[in-house]
Amino acid sequence: MASVLQDRVLDNGLATFKAEATHIYICSQDPTTFTEATSTYALGNKNFGAGAALSGPSAGSPNGRKVTSMAITDGSVTGTGTAAKWAITDNTNSRLCANGALASSQAVTAGNTFTLGAFDIRIPNQ
Repeated sequence: MASVLQDRVLDNGLATFKAEATHIYICSQDPTTFTEATSTYALGNKNFGAGAALSGPSAGSPNGRKVTSMAITDGSVTGTGTAAKWAITDNTNSRLCANGALASSQAVTAGNTFTLGAFDIRIPNQ
């Protein structure tokens, strides 16, 4: 029998994520730790300040709840390589909050800027 989490439970988890997220990184590989996201695999980042990068929580599709990242138009590229992944971190507390694949990989060069479209991070309720 499947369990269903109610919106309040999902929203509280997403609200904590939203409040603590401070940076988004583009990475060459999928990070599994804060150090991998911010150093080992990092090719660039954008500091958006605590609570400023995510909107929501709101209804997710096909179910559950989601937050939506803001679009990035001026991220700083700090390394040269192929960005394939993203990571959202809480740099204040040295935490990796969420990570995933970019819509498409892109070659980046240190000293340039990067852009990312807005995207959703969803918690399903079943």
